[in-house]
Amino acid sequence: MSSDNDTVHPPPAHLAARFYKSSSYRRKTSAASSRRNSLSSHHSSKSSRSAHGGPQSTHVAQHLRRASIIESRKARLADRAAHAEQVRLRAAMAKAAPRSSTTSEERALAAKNAREKFLAQVAANCAEEVKRAKRVAEDTREKKAAEHLKLKEDMQERLAEAERRRLILQNQRRPRTATLPSVEEKKVTPRTWRPRNDVEAAKIVQRAWRNRRRRLIVSEFLRLGLTLERIQRTSFEEVGELLNQDQVLDATAKLLRFYGLQEDGADSIGEKAAVRTFLSAFLVLGHPAHVLTEDGEQEKDLIEKAKGLFLSFDPIITWPSSAPSPQQLESLSEAYTSFQMAFTAWKDRDSSILLGAMLAQFVELDAIWQSVKDDKDDHVAADYKEGVQHNQTLLLVRLKRLAGADRAMKMIREAVRKSRKANAKKKPLVDVRPRATSLPSADATAPSLTPIEASVSDPAAVKSAKGKAAALLPDNRTIMHELAINKEYRIDVKPKMDMREDVIREVSETMRQGLESDFGDIFVVAMAETIREKLLNLVVPGKSLHTLISESLDTTMIANQVKMGAFSYEQFFSFMNSLLPKICAPVRDADVRALADDQTEDPIERLARLNYVIDLLSIDHANFSLQMNAPLLMKEATSYEQRCFASTFGNEVLIRTSRWWMQARRKTEEEMTRRSSGNGPVPAYRITPDKIYMQGLVELAIGVAELQEEELPETLELDRIRINRMRADMLRMIVISAILLTAKNLMRRDVRSQWKEQAQRMWDLPLEDGQAYVGVIESRYALPPTTKSQLSGTIERILLDGRNRQVTHPVVKVILQKIRAHVYTRLSASSAEERVKAASSASQTLSSGGLAEFVVQVGALVDELQRVADVDREAHGKWYDGVIEAIGRNT
Repeated sequence: MSSDNDTVHPPPAHLAARFYKSSSYRRKTSAASSRRNSLSSHHSSKSSRSAHGGPQSTHVAQHLRRASIIESRKARLADRAAHAEQVRLRAAMAKAAPRSSTTSEERALAAKNAREKFLAQVAANCAEEVKRAKRVAEDTREKKAAEHLKLKEDMQERLAEAERRRLILQNQRRPRTATLPSVEEKKVTPRTWRPRNDVEAAKIVQRAWRNRRRRLIVSEFLRLGLTLERIQRTSFEEVGELLNQDQVLDATAKLLRFYGLQEDGADSIGEKAAVRTFLSAFLVLGHPAHVLTEDGEQEKDLIEKAKGLFLSFDPIITWPSSAPSPQQLESLSEAYTSFQMAFTAWKDRDSSILLGAMLAQFVELDAIWQSVKDDKDDHVAADYKEGVQHNQTLLLVRLKRLAGADRAMKMIREAVRKSRKANAKKKPLVDVRPRATSLPSADATAPSLTPIEASVSDPAAVKSAKGKAAALLPDNRTIMHELAINKEYRIDVKPKMDMREDVIREVSETMRQGLESDFGDIFVVAMAETIREKLLNLVVPGKSLHTLISESLDTTMIANQVKMGAFSYEQFFSFMNSLLPKICAPVRDADVRALADDQTEDPIERLARLNYVIDLLSIDHANFSLQMNAPLLMKEATSYEQRCFASTFGNEVLIRTSRWWMQARRKTEEEMTRRSSGNGPVPAYRITPDKIYMQGLVELAIGVAELQEEELPETLELDRIRINRMRADMLRMIVISAILLTAKNLMRRDVRSQWKEQAQRMWDLPLEDGQAYVGVIESRYALPPTTKSQLSGTIERILLDGRNRQVTHPVVKVILQKIRAHVYTRLSASSAEERVKAASSASQTLSSGGLAEFVVQVGALVDELQRVADVDREAHGKWYDGVIEAIGRNT
């Protein structure tokens, strides 16, 4: 019994399978590398399922699985160790290998190129996706609009059919008889519906009242006839008058308030602004060419928002009897908000540009009045005053309407103040009057004309060519001519100082060579005599300084000292250092002090610097004399020029002037023929000598090529430097304007916007560096790669024209023609009213033509040419009459 009790009998196979199989089935499956999915596991599983043994077979299977798991883990660990060793070896080899900066740079460059290529590809793909999405959206919008139109037509047909059936039924109804039926029928009392309580009754009444109010408001708006088809058929001016009517504004305001697009408590100004914004959608879609000045992204977005507003608004007002759904009202509100935001953004940008243009016009008119208000001819100032005040009033009304009264007045005051401050006479901060010169009295100014006239006729005044080149002061004829054009004219030392220093350097080198060859005595005495003459011209005769200079710098005494070897440079320079502070103006104290502190051992170099300082003192003395005698000299400027011109040419035929006049006449005839083509003879297009003269003057000044000798008439010979300067400035102006205009078009910016900072930076750049111009624009605005490449190519072609001083690029040609036309229009204006009108519209005309940055420069150019023309025709009028008469006889 004991042996039987100790013996463990295994259960039957089907019971053992149930007991030992359940735990393995409950376990989740894992990765292929786990022990439950291993071969030993499958083997043990199969053996446990197939064996009829008991726990003994289960123990063997578990042992096999554990051995298999251990072996697989050992294999994985060995693989990991081998991989780690390989990685360590590669790292050690890379660390031990010498690093090459070239390889790293090449890899970095390759990575950069790959990144840029990838970004460009992504940008291109994105652009294509955006275009595709926009196209799909546009197609969907058009499809919805077509479906809506079709539904609308179907509904109208259904209503018409229902109306037709109603009329048929009415006609087929049996007429009522006057006799009562023979058999009295039982009267049936109709059942009347009554609300259950007062609240339900109030709701019914309110609903009926709202429906009736909606029908009245919508019907009132529909009676106005504001449809897109009517707006497109009507002219822009008539549409503007229609939308400004009080009836239209009131009906639109009621409609917007009813549909919740405008608050009931809004003020009258805000309500009118919201109503005008809503009505502007009709103008944007009906007359986009009149409303929008360009076709940019912002304008396109505004048109899209206006279309969306109409698509949401039209279904609501089509059926006044049916109430719109909440979805329709929400769609209308969103579309109206989007359009309002887009319209406000567009209006703000356009208003800022218009404000700048109108302020420039106002300032230009103020500058014209400031220039003519002190004219001695009273009726000229009165004519200008009337025209300027009229145009300024119109501009002020428009400015107040755009910016508000307070802001407009503030902007005008600030702009006028800046303009007057910039154009005001610059008063010197220091005293420029030489100390050795006394202030002349009113009677003392009369004799000052004598030396000026004598210097022209005196044969001793004629110098050699080299002497004229070295002369620092211009001749008397040039001074009188410049004073007639500009009463504030002063001699400028900068244009001639380089030439003067070259001559001094040449003379100093000659003196040095002469001293080395024992022939320097002549040069020392000559230089002392030159300095003595210059210093005597700076002091008043008879005064102590005049006597001191005459005695101390006596040429005979200096020649004897040099001959005997007793001449001392130190004593000579010491005398000059003590004398010059008594003669110079306070503005030259620094230069004189620097000369005294200079202890250079080379006497030739010190003489050159001394001569330079004395030349500066001579210029100060001449400018002070001009300042004192300018009123008297200006009175005699015309007669003096006539005498000088007659003495130079006499009765000779002015060949260059005749050729210039014939070319100007031919050009004027062509222009007048072009303007009056198809209109018959117009008095305004009649050819006059004034128009011919102004045409020739504009062709001379508004050009880019170097002025040739034979192009300039004899009468304008004194203005050769001025015309060359104008042509150089014009070349810079049209080159920069063409570059900025191209950049604005490529970037889809308004051409009227002013990029003054970029234009100022480009003005100083050389015409050889095209990338510098691109960098100026790129420093302010981000340029996509495609736009940058296009802009760079255009700038190179424009700069090539600038370097060659020619006009071949289309943009440059258009800008040059616009400047010529504008300048000629302003110069050829015959009356004060025409001049004021041309000046007031100058800013708008130039801005629309791509010259927004150079409105002030063009205005200054016109003013200078006008003064040149007045002085020239007044001085050489009889010679021009002779040329006109001779040409008339020959033709």
